[in-house]
Amino acid sequence: MDTWHLVVLALVQGLTEFLPISSSAHLILVPRLLGWPDQGLAFDVAVHVGTLAAVVIYFRAELWRMARAWAGSILTRTDSTESRLAWAVIWGTVPVGLAGLALEASGDAWLRSPLLIATTTVLFGLLLWWADARRRGERSEHELTWKDVIVVGLAQALALLPGTSRSGITMTAGLMLGLSATGAARFSFLLSIPVIILAGGLKGIELVQSGVGPDGSEILIGVGVSGVSALLCIHAFLALVQRIGMAPFAVYRVLLGFYLFYLFI
Repeated sequence: MDTWHLVVLALVQGLTEFLPISSSAHLILVPRLLGWPDQGLAFDVAVHVGTLAAVVIYFRAELWRMARAWAGSILTRTDSTESRLAWAVIWGTVPVGLAGLALEASGDAWLRSPLLIATTTVLFGLLLWWADARRRGERSEHELTWKDVIVVGLAQALALLPGTSRSGITMTAGLMLGLSATGAARFSFLLSIPVIILAGGLKGIELVQSGVGPDGSEILIGVGVSGVSALLCIHAFLALVQRIGMAPFAVYRVLLGFYLFYLFI
């Protein structure tokens, strides 16, 4: 692929991974709409590494506290808000991990259908708008109950449908459960860490099995551009979301979905 194609796709991944608008849908649709060739497994792995690095860097202090508290909860049975949050991230990842393995075994080619992406983009965009409009709670990610963790975890499994948006559906569930916009977003971003590791790991295994050697320059572009753009996106989103809410993203999703219906019906 041309270098500028790679830069654009890395930007798309970095800017959409953490916004409630579906990165997988955009990575499928952008090359298809522009007539570009498939970016390949190596590049997919690279942009996953970039976005993973971004979220880990942004939450590095909190992740360190969570890791220490989690270890303490096992070794000394010490309970704290940080250890409960760490366990919430772990248990909240189980549903999507199991669903992903089941989907991998059954085949997922049908999930790349533009009409399916258009449908999920509109439906879950409207659900996001509804959850934001009726938002009443102000709980943070440190005040999650086990019911919250189960519901958000099950919601996250729906994100295996392109167009749903992992960030979008987990934030929607968090808002419906009474979290603040910032609390729902922060928990969604923390949940992304094991999910990105799992998704990138599966793609990495596929890459090794394919026997295709990665191009060094493509890897650097993918990691660097997606990582920097994702880090800036996380910072900006968390700074603004409590003030602007989710409505702008819901509107964008609905407009995008209807545009896709127009193109592909």
